[in-house]
Amino acid sequence: MGDWRNQLYFGDNLDVLRNKISDESVDLIYLDPPFNSKADYNVLFKEVDGTPSAAQIHAFTDFWHWDEVAARTFHELVESGDAPPALVELLQGFARFLGHNDMLAYLVMMAPRLVELRRVLKPTGSIYLHCDPTAGRYLNVLMDAIFGNKNFRNEIIWHYKRWPAKQKNFQRMHDTLLFYSKTYSQNTFNIVLEDLSPGTLKRWRGKKSKVEFEGDVRLVTKMTDEDSPGRPADDVWDIPVVNSQARERLGYPTQKPQELLERIVQASSNEGDVVLDPFCGCGTTIAAAQALGRRWIGIDVTYLAINLIKNRLADHFADEVSYEVHGIPMDWESARELAQRTDMPRKEFEIWALSLVSARPKGDLTRKGGGDKGIDGVRYFIDGKERSPHAVIVQVKSDAKPKTAYVRDLVGTMEREKAVMGALILLYPPTDRSEIKAEAASAGFFHSQIMNKDYPRVQALTVEGLLNRTERLELPQVAPDDITFKKAEKIPKDKNKQKTLDV
Repeated sequence: MGDWRNQLYFGDNLDVLRNKISDESVDLIYLDPPFNSKADYNVLFKEVDGTPSAAQIHAFTDFWHWDEVAARTFHELVESGDAPPALVELLQGFARFLGHNDMLAYLVMMAPRLVELRRVLKPTGSIYLHCDPTAGRYLNVLMDAIFGNKNFRNEIIWHYKRWPAKQKNFQRMHDTLLFYSKTYSQNTFNIVLEDLSPGTLKRWRGKKSKVEFEGDVRLVTKMTDEDSPGRPADDVWDIPVVNSQARERLGYPTQKPQELLERIVQASSNEGDVVLDPFCGCGTTIAAAQALGRRWIGIDVTYLAINLIKNRLADHFADEVSYEVHGIPMDWESARELAQRTDMPRKEFEIWALSLVSARPKGDLTRKGGGDKGIDGVRYFIDGKERSPHAVIVQVKSDAKPKTAYVRDLVGTMEREKAVMGALILLYPPTDRSEIKAEAASAGFFHSQIMNKDYPRVQALTVEGLLNRTERLELPQVAPDDITFKKAEKIPKDKNKQKTLDV
């Protein structure tokens, strides 16, 4: 793999694709974009005792509106001369048929991204677009215009089961994956074999069997459970969703099962190939690619997703994964710029700042004003004879003149929430830091029974000090015993993989 480093980008995927990803450099693309479902999606964390948290963190909003940004993008696509002629005609037809409405705004958002994704795809590459009936029928035609209808390979139905609801139509129990190749005859493809049912194995055990496709026959003699070639997968995949009790569930609202992504990665790439996910969410594509020996690029526009992915990779692979993170602050000046950006919610700065002390965000952003009740984040540690969880409340302040009142407010919040410790993260260092330190010191100490040591109940920290590692949050217990985030299962090197046949 040479000098390759896996890449994780925080930012708008259109900007990253245009400025960071080279022509014909990617072997496989999977994207699970917003579906125009007109819904808010929130990450629901579980509390340390296993119960669902009452607080949710907003992951993304799947609302699209025809506004100046959508109109400008539409104009640039139609008038620039850079877009494929078929796409220009299609968008003009959509505008006449749909009007200037929310669906057109969504399609206009998707179109330039799909154009860029085709550019970065190798001639041997493939793309899988995950969608549902909300906009799927329009996306299929959009993909035809950009990738060419002759390069359409499959409409894959991902079928799943869940608790039915009463409604005046058949319950929707599937998503659709639109599978296209960059070229018709060169694309990489490996037939994925599904395990045979126990009944079939029992009937075939000890007998000769064969796998046949396109005139080629592979013989297997004396069939056993172990050497069964399996059945070539068709275009309907029965794979369970990541339900509320699933061990792999991380709380991200649109998390897809790793089995689904592993099948795609195995089918349309080989070891060492580059896999790209431009809407990578909580990183299932990245985890599947890493587990199967592929290189990868992930992009997401929320720092919440980036932080979840970093924790997930550490849990899954420990020190066996290496990657670079781009677009996040690495020094004080870039942290200040993130805090002052107007093109994204201020919460993105808070979530990034919380990651400096390994705290998870807290607060229901679906409520006006944030609804965080003075709590930007929380971190937990184990202490006491019963080894019970203790909470550390974290507040982030980005104003230029921090006040000693912030410490008093934090202490009040700690008392209300029965938290044993608190941390104040300041973007700007206070003019007279001694005053804030004195106010924090007046809060006293927490005595750790496990460590037999006292820790300041309130700690005032600066972004610059945390970045430079001259300051840190002092706690009785740190990773790997940290219980703040749900741990993803470790993926061993000898992980069982689906069987494939090269075509």
